[in-house]
Amino acid sequence: MSGFDVLTRGEVLDAALQARDYLVSCGVPGALAAKDPRLWGRRAVDHSRLGWLDLPVASRGLLNQIEPLVTEARYSGLDHVVLIGVGADTLPAQAIVEAHSPAGLPVAAAGSAPVSSSSSSAAAAPGRAAGPDAPPGGLTVLDGGDTAPLGYALDRLDRTLVVLASKPGVSIEGDAYRRIFMAAFREHGLSEREIASRFLVITDHGSPLHDFARQCGYRIGLTDPYLPGHYGALSAYGLVPALLAGADAYRVLDEAATVAASLGRDEDNPGLLLGAILGGCAQRGVEGGPRDKVMLREPGGPTALSSWIAQLLAVATGKRGRGILAFDPSGGPGERPDVHSIAINPRAEGSSESDTSLWAPLGAQFLLWEYAAAVAGWLLGVNPFEPGSLVVQEAEDDAATMLQAAGPDPLPTAAPAFVDGGIEVHTDVPSLGGSRLEGVLDALLAHMPMNGYVSVATYVSGDLSGRYLAPALARRSGRPVLYGQGPAYPHATGPVHKDGPGGGVFLIVTGEPAPGDPLADHPVPGRPYGLAKLRLARALAEVRALRQRGLPVVRLHLRDPVEGAARLIEAVRAAPGVRTGVRARGAARVAGGDGRAGRTGP
Repeated sequence: MSGFDVLTRGEVLDAALQARDYLVSCGVPGALAAKDPRLWGRRAVDHSRLGWLDLPVASRGLLNQIEPLVTEARYSGLDHVVLIGVGADTLPAQAIVEAHSPAGLPVAAAGSAPVSSSSSSAAAAPGRAAGPDAPPGGLTVLDGGDTAPLGYALDRLDRTLVVLASKPGVSIEGDAYRRIFMAAFREHGLSEREIASRFLVITDHGSPLHDFARQCGYRIGLTDPYLPGHYGALSAYGLVPALLAGADAYRVLDEAATVAASLGRDEDNPGLLLGAILGGCAQRGVEGGPRDKVMLREPGGPTALSSWIAQLLAVATGKRGRGILAFDPSGGPGERPDVHSIAINPRAEGSSESDTSLWAPLGAQFLLWEYAAAVAGWLLGVNPFEPGSLVVQEAEDDAATMLQAAGPDPLPTAAPAFVDGGIEVHTDVPSLGGSRLEGVLDALLAHMPMNGYVSVATYVSGDLSGRYLAPALARRSGRPVLYGQGPAYPHATGPVHKDGPGGGVFLIVTGEPAPGDPLADHPVPGRPYGLAKLRLARALAEVRALRQRGLPVVRLHLRDPVEGAARLIEAVRAAPGVRTGVRARGAARVAGGDGRAGRTGP
């Protein structure tokens, strides 16, 4: 796919057209293309925070600089990349590897098993130099969630290069995983110098992590400290790990460059239209209320691209009681007045039932969504470039304080309200509805407003994932369900939940380590805790942060993760489903790309 196109239809059309005309009348496209910071107030945005607009060209020099490292890694047999980071630090690289890698390249991340075809078997065997033309060994993402990818990575130490990516400094999860790999490399017989050569740190120039990496002798890739973290898909954060893992990062920049020229125009500007759709619906909406929830549809199911879009919109717009939430179809229903659906690269025009369809290759998707988030933020009256890290950093700091205070002892937790089927129920939500899980879930959903939503974060290593709970919770509540594994999911989308328009109710799932899974509670060298205790501290801190904002939250702790998961799913499915509404028909194309003129009409 080389072109780009946007199609919108139905009730979304009027809001989009009015918002686009208003944006043009205010000169927003030209001002944004000129990187005029006055769009968000005289001192609200520094000119340098708009440098993401130049990355399709500027990042070519970065890739050229990193090529010697890629060649060296291939000759050394280091064809497998472990990427340690959280949220925006890892999602772009994962999306690039998924989209632009040789057939069979494995991708391992929390919530998914590494999958590869037979073509990847030609990758270098342990201890053997691969050569620059050997198939790469893939990408493993460690973001503090499910520890299953950790085992996949530890089995490939001879081939592994570790990339630690973080703008401000290393997170407590990043520190834990770094220590685990340091110890594993030592046990593997590597010298301290050889171990240092296995680490690459991507961070901002002058950050605390920059100084730390220099002291450790790690390789360092520096980024612009003024570049917003959630706008770094086309920077070193997205490109360098993907290139090292064998993906075609140059192609990503080529794809972004194809759409860049259109972003300064008033007409045939797909980024402007997409931003008008997002901001116009969230601001004015239809049927008397805002449409501030977006269902993202991809033909083969949700990918890292959808997760990246969700975190971008959450951080860019989730401020001052405003914001746009994105979720995938398993968290439906989408047929609601406050929800509109966007199909990403549907297989053919007219094949999608979505309100809006967007066709573009991955690099263009990155730039289009970043531009659209900026435009939507302008329409909503929020600064999209303000970091959203404060609302998530407080939870991480709280977790670190808990771990330090506990030392080698267990974390202090309050007694549960009751226990059902080996599941501890912890909540301050009133009207529990008896002493069964079904009553607790009903009480939690009763606190959700008519335009609300459910957020599920799981802090359990193993097979339990929010995607198994989301469809049943959506049927039970008749409302959208957003889900993900902690701490990556709360880190990526926390701003819109905590500082956004509100209406969320929150289900946090924790659990004991699975029996027979040594990685579930892998000790952290040099720390008085293991990964299970770290996950629990993160969950407790997240619960506390939500309660401090007066948000309804229930924590369920699975004493036995296997039996508890089965009981939880049984409880969620206990109620009958809720029917969804019917969307009006009719469509109109209001923007085109790849040289075609936009069209409007009934």
